[in-house]
Amino acid sequence: MSGTGDTAAHHAADDGAGRAGGGPPDGPGELPEYAERVLGVAELIPAGRVMTYGDVAEWLEEGGPRQVGRVMALYGGAVPWWRVVRADGLLLPGSELRALAHYRDEGTPLRTVSRAARDENHIPRLDMRGARWDGAPTGEDSPADGSPGAGEGDGRHP
Repeated sequence: MSGTGDTAAHHAADDGAGRAGGGPPDGPGELPEYAERVLGVAELIPAGRVMTYGDVAEWLEEGGPRQVGRVMALYGGAVPWWRVVRADGLLLPGSELRALAHYRDEGTPLRTVSRAARDENHIPRLDMRGARWDGAPTGEDSPADGSPGAGEGDGRHP
């Protein structure tokens, strides 16, 4: 995704996670309300699980994947940014190795790679069926469905 804030020029201002702008430029009191809500959802995602940009927007019942992606690009360094992902399971371009290290540390399901594709340069995709979090409280997810908001009492809107 272009516009992630993950450029060499921004690395001096990032938090080491590959995301520039760990906070708003003029201090924490000036974070836009929508951004606070997006970051709040990112903080709720359990270790080893992910939500797509669209899942987050659906959870919030506001905006869309592009708006969530923009918030994560500008302010995501302060939260577990690697848990908000593309729907196709591809790792964030430019931050693949950092994200992959987090996924491996947390036991996030990754897609099995064929032997032919296994080399030093291959970056696996996320196993979205196994990794996607539906927003239910931990231990009550619906992995068969994998969509946010599955059923009543789905844990939405903290």
